[in-house]
This record gives sequence, structure tokens and C-alpha cells, in this order.
Amino acid sequence: MILSVNIDHIATLRNARGGKEPDPVVAASIAMLSGADGITLHLREDRRHVNDRDLRLLREVVNTELNLEMAATEEMLAIALSVKPDLVTIVPEKRQELTTEGGMDLSTVDEFLLKTLKALQGQGIPVSIFINPEIKDVEAAHRMGFDMIEIHTGFYADSIGKRRDKEHIRILEAVRTGNDLGLKTNAGHGLNYFNVTNIAAIETIRGLYIGHSIMSRAILVGIKQAVKDMKILIKDAGRGLK
Repeated sequence: MILSVNIDHIATLRNARGGKEPDPVVAASIAMLSGADGITLHLREDRRHVNDRDLRLLREVVNTELNLEMAATEEMLAIALSVKPDLVTIVPEKRQELTTEGGMDLSTVDEFLLKTLKALQGQGIPVSIFINPEIKDVEAAHRMGFDMIEIHTGFYADSIGKRRDKEHIRILEAVRTGNDLGLKTNAGHGLNYFNVTNIAAIETIRGLYIGHSIMSRAILVGIKQAVKDMKILIKDAGRGLK
């Protein structure tokens, strides 16, 4: 199971002062040296996190999987086709949200979403889509022709007790459905050092995509230690260790 580290919040901290530090490109390099299997960034339309310069430099320095999260728009499609990341993950995007609030709505056919998917695949770029842990959405992603899915784990992460147990079951069923349909299945959103174990123990998940909790810990212990701590938790969960 791979760990892709999202470096958006390094850029958020930089942007708070309008300067050059801390540099998300440097942060990505340290994360990779510390064991990250991939780097994720969400290039938003309002550029509130990373910007175009960050993406271009990351494409040059990232020697693991570079995962570009983006909305399905003409602008973002053109950027992705130019930069050619290793993976594109299509996500919903609202200007007023603090962070992505849920998975894509696949209840109706979005012709431009299909156009984006085919254009990227036509250039050899694998495409994933961020969806809620709903079997109907997994099946819809398969019908549309996505290479991968990323299961939204935010509802699980925000729950406790029996509610969390129910959300865990929803994730298990969504992952199982994806695998049965031949979709590579990832998971992410809201995962941290206290709730990741149950998700990391699902052997058929291809990768976990985690950002905020790793960067929050990195402020206190450094990126190197924060990434290593998460890698240990994922590895131990895979071996059945608690």
C-alpha cells in the first residue's frame, strides 16, 4: 500500500505571508526522502494552495507518483495535458469550502467530465475520481471508464463509536465492489495517526492519500519524522499489528 503525501498546506502557510517560505517543492523532496511513495497537490481554480509554478517544479523533481487533484474544467484540463502528471484525480470543487467536502456526484452524466477523462487517457495519463463510499458511485465510475477511484474517508474520520463502525463498513463494501469491477482503489480525506489503522488494514486498497495530519505533525516534529510515523502505522496495519 502506497502513501502519497499531499503538500497543499505547506503552500497555504507560505501564502499566508505572501512570501516564498516554506516552499512546497522542498517539502515534497523531504517527504520523498523520508519514504513517501507519491506526492499529491490540488491545483484549485482560485490557487489558494499550490500554484502553477509549484506544479511545474514538482513535475521536474518528483521521481515517485505525482498526483494532480483538479476540477474538470477547460483550464485544468489544458494544464494537466501540458504538465503530464503521473496520475490525475478528478475532485469536486466549491469556492466557499475550506476543503473538499465530499465525493463527485455521479448521479447524472457530465459530458465535460467524460471529455476530460478521455482526453487525459488519450495522452497516457491514468485518471482517478474522488467518490463517496457508495456502491452506486463505484459502479458509475466503472461504467464511465475511470482507471481508479479514491474513496472519500471523511465521513469515517469525522465519526465516532457505532457511526464510525458503519462508515468503516461502507468503505469496505465500496473497496470490495471496486476491486470486483477491476478498478484500482485508493482512499483518503481526514485520515490521521489515530484513525488510519482500520483503513490501512484493508489489504486491497492500493494507496492512501494523506496531507493535513502529516503536515500538522510536521510542524512539531519535522516532515521526515511525520512521514516515517505514518508509514509505520500503515505497514503495521497491513501486518495486523495494533
